Amino acid sequence: MQVLIVGTGKLATELLQAPGLGAAAAAPVLPWTDRDQNNTAPAIVVHAGSGRELQDAIAYCQASRSVLVELATGSDADAPPQGFPVVVCPNTNILMLKFMHMLETSGHLFKGYAIELTESHQQQKTSVPGTAVSMAQSLGLADGAVRSVRDPQQQAAQLRIPAEHLARHAYHHIVIEDPVCSVTLETRVYGASPYAEGVARILAAIRAHALEDRMYLIDEFVERGWV
Repeated sequence: MQVLIVGTGKLATELLQAPGLGAAAAAPVLPWTDRDQNNTAPAIVVHAGSGRELQDAIAYCQASRSVLVELATGSDADAPPQGFPVVVCPNTNILMLKFMHMLETSGHLFKGYAIELTESHQQQKTSVPGTAVSMAQSLGLADGAVRSVRDPQQQAAQLRIPAEHLARHAYHHIVIEDPVCSVTLETRVYGASPYAEGVARILAAIRAHALEDRMYLIDEFVERGWV
């Protein structure tokens, strides 16, 4: 079984260059353009692209009964698959996934408390990231309640983001308060390696378990203790 990386952007390039990916999958890791279109043996197809090649990847998986790993949200891969497994994982940092799963299952316990949520990412990221939106929903906050920070000076001075990581980081800060008590939860992700490491663990889990022909959210892998 081979691993095919679909996409030409930053994440796809990082995955192709990650030394541990092939070892985790116990298989060669190849760019989508190097696939053997006449080979009908099952593979693991990792979609890390913009979506232009997604329909081709879906057709390939249908023909070869391959596993499709979708690293984006809101794509056609979120629809029920036809004849092959789909693993949807918009966040591949395993520790963050477990933290978010904890919020999702326990966030309702903080209903009625004052809650503040701040997120920070590199300056060129203009939208509110899906991770922050998911955290807000778990805590019962509106999406518009999330405070976003994109000013590098503020990130360095107030949030203590190291200068070498201003160009690539993900920071989330949650404060839950009542009149006499305050609880602070904070996450920091620097660089790209946590995402490649997470994909490697997901690939290892796919190799270790026989998946059904259906859609799996990565949360199910977390709940089952597969990653």
